[in-house]
Amino acid sequence: QVQLVESGGGLVQAGGSLRLSCVASRSIFSINVMVWFRQAPGKEREFVSSISWSRGSTYYADSVKGRFTISRDNAKNTVYLQMNSLKPEDTAVYYCALRSSYSTYGTHQEQGYNYWGQGTQVTVSS
Repeated sequence: QVQLVESGGGLVQAGGSLRLSCVASRSIFSINVMVWFRQAPGKEREFVSSISWSRGSTYYADSVKGRFTISRDNAKNTVYLQMNSLKPEDTAVYYCALRSSYSTYGTHQEQGYNYWGQGTQVTVSS
């Protein structure tokens, strides 16, 4: 059973930085895409960023473009999210997810992901 474990969340002041990590628990031979979503209190979960496992192609939500950077370490089965210039509106629980094969859902659609982490809290104070 694949398990995803996030870490790196915490409390930071506006303008600060955090780096989230997500490790897949065992070697996965067919990761297609890994992604970060987030969910703020009272809001729906939203797409943040994705990375294709083979080519490393990246996509970002407009709200984080230029501030967040997604990267991966294939050897460690790990995806990272470097978050800079954090804003209070970035406060949310951040989830990583992966899909092991091609999906007809877009990379920004959570229905396309078959494995999810438990989430890590990011709180940005003003």
